[in-house]
Amino acid sequence: MLEKLTDSSLQKFIKFLEITGILKRTQRTGWVDVGVYQPESVADHTFRTAFLCMLYADMEVLDPLKLLRMALIHDLPEAVIGDLMPSQKSAENKENEENAMHQILSLLPKMQRENYLAVWNEYQEGKTREAKAVRQLEKIEMALQAKEYEKLGSANKSLERFIKSAKDATAWPELRRLLSCVLEEL
Repeated sequence: MLEKLTDSSLQKFIKFLEITGILKRTQRTGWVDVGVYQPESVADHTFRTAFLCMLYADMEVLDPLKLLRMALIHDLPEAVIGDLMPSQKSAENKENEENAMHQILSLLPKMQRENYLAVWNEYQEGKTREAKAVRQLEKIEMALQAKEYEKLGSANKSLERFIKSAKDATAWPELRRLLSCVLEEL
């Protein structure tokens, strides 16, 4: 397929990769808000979330490719709109997020654009087993990051809100157990 792309399509493909690269320089707003020194980027979060999803999907009866795709694109619009904390999200921001995703994916060939948009919409709706898994796993990753910052003494404020958010979002027994291990509660 790549060899069949026109030069113009290849330039769009490269532009897509450049946009994804913005996530490497986009700091996670929640960590900035609590004064973490040199906070992780959105790409850092995405990277470890993808590993968690890959491992979990391989251990459970879930579609590993779908989980990886969801993990990799779940925060992609933040390359355009920035990272928003849950308290900053509004109906207008939701629309901006959707527009950003369409804008970014418009740079890809039709088949990939449609596939990735479908996976992103599935994640957004949060109804399938795969979407529910990724939503919980990305919160567990956040809790793990909070514990790491806590151990390093990197934050000026409490990290408890991140732990609470992960606990509230994690419903499945095996993932609650994993979260308990992350939080060293076992």
